[in-house]
Amino acid sequence: MKTFADKIIEFNLSLDFKGSLPEGIKIMNPFKDDGGIISVSSEFYKKYYNDYNSRHIILGINPGRFGGGVTGVPFTDTKRLAGICGIKYPGRGTHELSSVFIYDVIEAYGGAGKFYSKFYINSICPLGFIINDKKGK
Repeated sequence: MKTFADKIIEFNLSLDFKGSLPEGIKIMNPFKDDGGIISVSSEFYKKYYNDYNSRHIILGINPGRFGGGVTGVPFTDTKRLAGICGIKYPGRGTHELSSVFIYDVIEAYGGAGKFYSKFYINSICPLGFIINDKKGK
């Protein structure tokens, strides 16, 4: 029987957008765009969700370029992934405002272990959408 973590990891690995998008819009799939993200996010899920328990789900918007788009963990930037969750991130450090808010809530609840034992956070669409501005960013 698959654990909650196994199901999340399997879902993340299966994400694959095959539709069409308007000109200039691209998909950001953190689990396929960067090979290291799946190992980092899998370590997170194995740490906090490696059980068969049910949880309440909290859904937000698409992954941010400095949070879930980099770590593979919704609303979690590299600072909180390493500092609060204890998961080392090998790339450059990022700071995402939504991550600050979410981890303030998590801390007020009693910390990451207690929070993630009761709640599962994801995005309504775990793929990001990117458009280049006039400067090419």
